[in-house]
Formats: sequence, structure tokens, C-alpha cells
Amino acid sequence: MLKVLVSDNLGEVGIEMFRKEEGIEVDVKTGLSPEELKNIIGNYHALAIRSATKVTEDLLEAATQLKVVGRAGIGLDNVDIPAATKRGIVVMNTPTGNVVTTAEHAISMMLSLTRNIPQGTATLKAGKWEKKKLQGKEIFNKVLGVIGFGKIGSIVADRGRGLKMQVIVYDPYVTPDRIQKAGFESVSLEELYRRSDYITVHVPKLKDTMGFLNKSAFEQMKTGVMLINCARGGIVNEADLYDAIKSGKIAGAALDVFEKEPPGNSPLFELNNVIGTPHLGASTAEAQENVAVAIAQQIIDYLKNDTIVNAVNVPSVTGELLAKLKPYLSLADRMGCLQAQLSKGPLKEVSIEYTGDFQELDMSPVSTEVIKGLLTPMIKDAVNSVNAPIIAKERGIKFTETASSGSQDYLNMITVRAITTEMTNTVSGTIFGKNEPRVVKINNFRLEMIPQGHSAIIHNLDQPGAIGSIGSTLGKNGINIAQMQVGQDQDGEHNVIFIRTDTSIPEPVIQELRNLPLVKTVTTLEL
Repeated sequence: MLKVLVSDNLGEVGIEMFRKEEGIEVDVKTGLSPEELKNIIGNYHALAIRSATKVTEDLLEAATQLKVVGRAGIGLDNVDIPAATKRGIVVMNTPTGNVVTTAEHAISMMLSLTRNIPQGTATLKAGKWEKKKLQGKEIFNKVLGVIGFGKIGSIVADRGRGLKMQVIVYDPYVTPDRIQKAGFESVSLEELYRRSDYITVHVPKLKDTMGFLNKSAFEQMKTGVMLINCARGGIVNEADLYDAIKSGKIAGAALDVFEKEPPGNSPLFELNNVIGTPHLGASTAEAQENVAVAIAQQIIDYLKNDTIVNAVNVPSVTGELLAKLKPYLSLADRMGCLQAQLSKGPLKEVSIEYTGDFQELDMSPVSTEVIKGLLTPMIKDAVNSVNAPIIAKERGIKFTETASSGSQDYLNMITVRAITTEMTNTVSGTIFGKNEPRVVKINNFRLEMIPQGHSAIIHNLDQPGAIGSIGSTLGKNGINIAQMQVGQDQDGEHNVIFIRTDTSIPEPVIQELRNLPLVKTVTTLEL
């Protein structure tokens, strides 16, 4: 008997699907403490969660029979995906079940903020009639700035257009052509700040988006702008937002998500022109039913038929092919992720070349992993091994794949060429031994890079003292160099240095490296 544990509130329709499925037994145990969950997780083959359960490495160590973790929703911040992958546990989500619901909530928050609806309700219930005090304004013909043109952001833009607003869009990963073909104006971030009467943010929670809307951003915005965040807590710096509202720069804010949830006694709640909801973006009956049905069906299909749908860490392939391709799948994913961090500007074209003895294998799952790796730093949990090619096509990314039998340097090699609106980068990789992935070439720089952990690529003048100054800077800041390789650029005047460090390099240290007299560029990589 296969056992499923539902540890968070899941729509009853999903639980009933488990109960009716022959050969599956389901237990619903919500509100467990981490220790309580750890004590029982070893009895289960599948875990169905939402956002409350924290699937940590510690929990996974105790999950001796666990085959799959299914998230009813999109966000996977609460799941240690690398730890799950290491143990062969499939992690699934439901990336499309609540996009309309979240977009509609953003529009609802914008309207409520504009017309003082929460304040009006509160004062009425307190026996007051503050008609003049709570005067609002029209949104007709106002400029709505949408940051992020993914599934949710594009729906918000469409709804804003339906309300007769002027919609402008910024997304560094989407070509201006695609935004314009959808009927919207593509602008720079600076122009969006300068022109927008309303700004709504729809980007994933990533290292680069934490604190994205901060003091510097607020200073560039039009005085009197209103801000809506129904994406992820932490994207808006709440302390800086408080100061911007107090100063009058920001006229109001509508927040569904917070840096800490629940937010407790946030200073923002002292401000009358701040409204909030307790992370209700995905909380509609329709959305909860959609994601409950989806995750129940996905878990059942995997447990009973080995069918993988919407997995973020495993491609949809047969077990036999998976065994043959597994080392290349991991390499391809990391090469895609590396390309995404090396490249600047919206992605236009990706070409993948397979050279060597691939024994007439179907390499399409490997190509999919390259695309997934490229897209993941851009849209995170919304992309997986099933939908990556579809998302790439929606974003207007041209994709080509070629194969040849000969490789001059290695038995087998994969080369990924990524072309953006600003640059072209080429990355080549292979497998050492039976299953050790290596990146062996970045553009014209040859190296042997283990594609994991914390790394940096530094371009510097080929002059005495350059390498020493880099090592000294890292050393005085307590950052140990685990690996270093040096190569010369084609012009003969510059070096390319690859460094792998034991810990990530903090931003102040990166700036210190960039300020060194012989250093030209520093690109940090997280793999």
C-alpha cells in the first residue's frame, strides 16, 4: 500500500481523489511541528504540501521511503530542492493553477487602495461618516507600470488595459518585440519608475530581486505613485517603503506579501495609506480546487505509473532512458544556469550542439534541461522539465539542435550558444569518468569547472600583481579559494580567471574586486 501524507490544508476534492484511488492510503495531518512531522515522515511515500510545511534537508533525511513531494501551488521556497534531488525525490508543483487568481487580486488591491475601500469599511463600522476625508481618484488613463511579464504579470497588464489604463512593461528577460506584439509598451526600468502612477511587481523571489524595490528605486519614481506587491515578500524593502510613504514620495501601498509572514506589528500598519491582506493572492475557491486536483493527479500518476508531470528537478522520460542520460541531464541543467548568469539582455536564440559518441540516444530531454536551466534564474518555480520548451516559445526564443559524430578534444561534448539582444556566449561541457559533469570551455577560455557551488569569472589586465591583488582581497575578507584557473584572452592583453570559493562572495567584496586597478569585470556565479 502506497501512503500519502497531506501536511497542509488541501482542497477536499484533492483528498477525495487520493481516497478513491485503489492502492493508495492517505492521511491528513495538518499543523504538525517540525519534530512531529520528522517522527512520522518515514512511513510515507508521498508528501502533499502548500506553503506552511518546511521540507528541509533534516526532514528529508528521515523520509526513508519518500518518492515525491507535491506542492499545491507554484512557490517552492519552503522545499530544499537540491537535498531532495540528491535523494532521488521528485519535487512537483502546479505552476498554472492560480495565475488568474493572483492577477485578479493585484487588480483588486490597486482599486481598493485607490478608492480607500478598506478605510471606508473600517470607519463605517466604527460609526463614522468620513466621505470627504476618504476621497479617491480615477484609474482611467493613468499609467500602470508592470514589472515582470510572466504568466501573472501579462494577465495583470491585460486587465489594466481593460480598465482603460496606459500600460507600460519592464522585463529584462523578455524581448521588447514580444511585449509590443502583446499590445503593450516596453520600457526601461528607469522610464517605468519615472512615468508610472501605479507600479505592480510580478517577479520571482531570487537573489537579484530581494530588496529590488528599495530607497534608490523609490527616489526615481514619480511623486504620488502607488505600489502593489502580490508577488513575494522581501522584493520590497519594507523599511525603505515606510520612509518613502512618510515623506510623501509614495502615496500608498497595497501589500499581500511580507518580508516575514505573519508580519506581526509592522510599522507599515501604522500608516493609513497602506492596505494589506494575509497572502491571499492564490486564495480563491477556484484556484484551491485547481491546484488540489492537479497535485493529487500528479502524485497518483507518479506513484502508480511512473509518469512525471510538472517536476522541477526531474525530466519526463522513461526509466531506461533516464539511466543513460542522467549525467548529461545534470550537466545540461547547470550549463543552462551558467549561461543565464553570464548573459545580459533578453534571450533571443539558443543553439545546442552534441558532438561525439552519443550512441543514437534521444537527446531531446537533455536539450529541455538546458532550456530549463536558462529560464530558472529568470522565472524560478514557474519553469520545469515539462513546460520549459513551451515557455521558451512563448517568450520568442528561437531554439536549434544539431549533432555530429566527431569531437576533437573529448569523447562526448555538449556546446550551448546563447544569443541575447546584447551579447553572445558559448559554453561547452562534458562528463569526466562515468558521471562527473565538467564545464570545459567558456567562450575562448578553457578550464575544468565543476558546475556547482560559488564561483566567479574575472577579466583583468595581464600584468604583474593582478592575480595577487585578487587573492589578497578575497583573503583579507575571509573568503577561501577552493580552485583557481587562469587563461589568456585572444587579444593577449587580458587574462580570464576562474575562481571557485568555499562561500559566496558578498556584494561589498565584489565591488572591492571591481575597484582593483587591474581588474576589468567580475561576474559571480551561483550553481
